Amino acid sequence: MLSEEPKTAETAKLKKNKAKKMKKDKKEKKKLKETSVSNVEEEADEQQDEGYMKSDDGLDETDKEAAEVEEEKREENSVPSDKKKKKKKAKLLKEAAEADNRGVCYLSRVPPHMDHVKLRQLLSQYGEILRIYLTPSTHPTPVKGKRPRPSKVQEQEFSEGWVEFARKGIAKRVANMLNGEQIGGRKRSTFYYDLWNIKYLSKFKWDDLTEELAYKSAIREQKLALEISAARRERDFYLAKVDQSRAQSAIEERLKKKQKVQQESGTENSELPVSQKKVIRQVPQKKPVAVETSQSKPRLSKDLLAGIFAGS
Repeated sequence: MLSEEPKTAETAKLKKNKAKKMKKDKKEKKKLKETSVSNVEEEADEQQDEGYMKSDDGLDETDKEAAEVEEEKREENSVPSDKKKKKKKAKLLKEAAEADNRGVCYLSRVPPHMDHVKLRQLLSQYGEILRIYLTPSTHPTPVKGKRPRPSKVQEQEFSEGWVEFARKGIAKRVANMLNGEQIGGRKRSTFYYDLWNIKYLSKFKWDDLTEELAYKSAIREQKLALEISAARRERDFYLAKVDQSRAQSAIEERLKKKQKVQQESGTENSELPVSQKKVIRQVPQKKPVAVETSQSKPRLSKDLLAGIFAGS
């Protein structure tokens, strides 16, 4: 029994030492965590301070552009609605005035192998050109002395065209100066010896041309729709007639088959014996009984009638 008491005291001391070590370890871990968090916060603060210390000159071009766009948006938002409306009206009036100052020339004939790029190169030396429109020709004009090569792709040819100049005076001057004159340019070009057929259209605007084109396209669509509807009607009529003919032919075939069957059945009945032939029975009907009126109604005697009429 004495030997057991010192053992229990030693175990108790060991347990106390372990508990003290555990407490120390926990305290050290807490201190380490706190120091690490503080270091991280200090680094973040330093980075922010460095970012704030940067000057605007150190920004990239994209950042500057984005900043300018944001400033413009803020200014626009800050401007009241009345000022915005006034600015829009001013812009529209400017555009309308510019449109009124423009002039349009008409080309009644476009030489072969000439497109809008070459036409712009030739006419841009006389003045500023805004828009060009060339109508493609449905029937290309063949060039004499040259055969079409199947290997090469055929160029698009145009029948007429319109050219819009920035100013009316330039358009008038170009039309008066070039009409009936030789196109010229490089001698190697195919339209070197062709003549200009150009005319200035007074009081004609580009919107009129677009309206005319839209009107023509609408008419073309209407014609196509009418043709398609007529073709559909013809197709439906033809299919209906085909169905009728098939039905009639089927009926005729059925009637022919019935006639054949009846003929065959008639010949078979004639060949059969009397016992096997069909017998049609006729049941005689009784006549209706006529009711005599003399028995139903009483009559006066002849003597009474003679006495009555004789006295009259």
